[in-house]
Amino acid sequence: MSMEDLSSVLWRERELLETLLYKLEVEQLVLAGGRTHWLATAAREVERVLDRIREIEVLRALELDAVAEQLGLEPNPSLHEIAAASDEPWRSIWLDHREAFTTVATEISAMSETNRELLTAGYHAAQATLLSLSDGAGTYGADGALATPTAATRRASLLDRSI
Repeated sequence: MSMEDLSSVLWRERELLETLLYKLEVEQLVLAGGRTHWLATAAREVERVLDRIREIEVLRALELDAVAEQLGLEPNPSLHEIAAASDEPWRSIWLDHREAFTTVATEISAMSETNRELLTAGYHAAQATLLSLSDGAGTYGADGALATPTAATRRASLLDRSI
């Protein structure tokens, strides 16, 4: 186990994280485009990449510990600690990896949050549509409890059954 091995593992992990970002963007396009029949496929692809990332994280932890031992560091060091204990050119390589991980993690977090918001909005829209089609669609009272609809609070719902 060497610094070259650790760098190789970090490169593979970076590629997987970039693939995850791509898959999340595909998922976002599916959600934003209303193409929900592809949503399950997009979600499965995201899960596959996440599984591969979990596998590489174990390998990365082993490689980090091996390099930490070579450098006289405690087990489970951060890339910053590895960089601080390394000579050039390794110091720059570790710092480049660290910066790339930070950037892609921020992008993944933002993309995940946007996807979560799109999913939530879609869920609420579907729920509102289903409630408007049922005779028992109620409202909430001042105390937050679901109020039973009365004749005065019921709205007429039009449904084109010829579709």
